Amino acid sequence: MSGTAVNDAAQIDPVERAREQRGWYWYDFANSAFVTTTATVLAGPYLTAVAKTAACGTSEGDCAIPLRILGIDVSAGSLYFYAITLTTILSAFVLPVVGAIADRSARKKRLLAGFAWAGSFFAALLFFVTGGNWQLGVVAMMTASLCLGASLVVYDAILIEIATPDERDRVSSRGWAFGYVGGAVLLIVNFGVLFVMEDQGVAARVCMLSAAIWWAGFTFVPFLRLRNRPPVNVEPLTGGTLGRSFTQLWHTLKHARAFPMTLLFLVAYLFFNDGVQTVIYASSVYGAEELGFENQSLFLAILVVQIVAIFGALLLGRLAYRHGAKRVILGSIVAWVFVIIGGFLLPAGSLGMFLALAAAIGLVLGGTQALSRSLYSQLIPRGREAEYFSLYQAMERGTSWLGTLAFGIAHQVTGSYRVAIILLIVFFVVGGLILTRVDVRRGIADAGNAAPAVL
Repeated sequence: MSGTAVNDAAQIDPVERAREQRGWYWYDFANSAFVTTTATVLAGPYLTAVAKTAACGTSEGDCAIPLRILGIDVSAGSLYFYAITLTTILSAFVLPVVGAIADRSARKKRLLAGFAWAGSFFAALLFFVTGGNWQLGVVAMMTASLCLGASLVVYDAILIEIATPDERDRVSSRGWAFGYVGGAVLLIVNFGVLFVMEDQGVAARVCMLSAAIWWAGFTFVPFLRLRNRPPVNVEPLTGGTLGRSFTQLWHTLKHARAFPMTLLFLVAYLFFNDGVQTVIYASSVYGAEELGFENQSLFLAILVVQIVAIFGALLLGRLAYRHGAKRVILGSIVAWVFVIIGGFLLPAGSLGMFLALAAAIGLVLGGTQALSRSLYSQLIPRGREAEYFSLYQAMERGTSWLGTLAFGIAHQVTGSYRVAIILLIVFFVVGGLILTRVDVRRGIADAGNAAPAVL
């Protein structure tokens, strides 16, 4: 099935386009509950405690006894990071197929909602993880993260259908900001749950269940407001599912060779986004295990991140409108290096300094992610949006692997999360240096797209 350029955003009535954009924002609002409450705050420390219970019989204190998994000794404190690493490796084969199918589908919003509801189901299974049952927790978290990545492949591709090149920085930034609003609201509710309930383990499970329900419920808004559109400029997809996985990944990478600036941006993004994602996944574990904070303090810190990130995403979006997305992303990468240094030097138990660091993270977090998404959208050839965003999502929220792998290995070898966190500077520096080599104007021209007014 093929179509004309009916899904060219410039041809949509501006009022209808704005309405769809507002509906599109709600998926950020929906999935951010899982990203913040579960993936960022609770899953890491909770699954680490469950793994410690399985290995040592207690979740308290250091656990020197490793888990034995497939004949390999695995530190209980590293298990979560290895699980995220494996999720990313799997996503490298799964998401390109999702992207190829989405590009050829006239039902993108159904794909988006289907993956979201499947992900929320597996996220809800974390409620049933108790005692030393780390296996269920790892499977549930990995599958929920894979479904999140698949839904975001479709979600990001829809951005190109509903926003013109000049609108994308603004629309992407507003989506991230709205997502931080959703994450913050549920964090406030769950902060109350943690404060009221005496059993913190049960409270954590209740909070993770609430995030799953929130994700599923608010997904109905984009499902009802977005329109399905016919695909354009696509070729038939053949072969079995497993064959497609490897074949499609190879075809996408082979096709991308014709767009060197797009590939160069992806390589840069691989590095600096690995740093960002590892900070997101490691922050709660670092706060709990290295700095000695309880769940309430961790929730408060992430709440600060969420609230500041709302304004940070909007601020960086405005700066990009004036100075170009690439310059603003480079500036935020420099800020990230100072954030990592601050985290390394942070003394244990200093809540005030921990909250100040959280505010600094929030200031650059949303803008870095939102502008990366909108800048990449300018470098993608028409008709292959979801296919190319599948590569992007393989390095996006919940699916970065180099950083989490380095973090897990550093902790297993040294027993220190401080050594692990300082290693993340390498990812930001390398990513920033590669990004300076990306010629955005050439990349947009190579992809055959219209350039925004400011680059």
